[in-house]
Amino acid sequence: MRPDIGDWSELLATERKMDYFESLYSFLYSNQSKEIYPPKENWYKAFEYSSFANTKVIILGQDPYHGINQAEGLSFSVPEGVPIPPSLRNIYIELESDVGTTIPHHGHLSHWAKQGVLLLNSVLTVAKKSPASHANQGWETFTDNVIKLLNEKKHNLVFLLWGAYAGKKAELIDSDKHLILSAPHPSPFSAHKGFFGCKHFSKTNHYLESNKQQPINWSIPK
Repeated sequence: MRPDIGDWSELLATERKMDYFESLYSFLYSNQSKEIYPPKENWYKAFEYSSFANTKVIILGQDPYHGINQAEGLSFSVPEGVPIPPSLRNIYIELESDVGTTIPHHGHLSHWAKQGVLLLNSVLTVAKKSPASHANQGWETFTDNVIKLLNEKKHNLVFLLWGAYAGKKAELIDSDKHLILSAPHPSPFSAHKGFFGCKHFSKTNHYLESNKQQPINWSIPK
């Protein structure tokens, strides 16, 4: 684990001692001839922005964007100046409909992350132009253990599970302790099947406020 991810570093220190983690890194370093996204320094960016203590909402993605300059270590997020991907644009459309925020001109979501929204991909790396190329190499074990840790050690979290892949993670979460909100994926292929109109952003804030937590300011600064 990187040394700069705050309270996650201690809580997840045991993971790097596991055989699967060693095997994962062997896979990653044996593929150095292939361009890997995001850059190594951003693999754990989600944990840098949202500490364990601060995390109260989890938005789970599948794996990083595989296009040049898109992935930055936060699920669904892209750096400023990079065109907004279709799924994120649909997220913004639902956000505007749900809570009235203005659709921003960029896709950088650190404003959410800094408020305790853990933007977690199930797989943290991908090869250039090769979607799902790093699936089943160990990242899923790691991020499942992150979800299990949050589930066990914290209360009144909100898990936003969009799409069938993310929806399967509900089995790792105690719905008596946390709020699970599921919907179809926001991609253009499925957003009209129930993502639009799901109102997950207002439902999240209602739940947080009902449990005496600060709601998320979902608006994205310019």
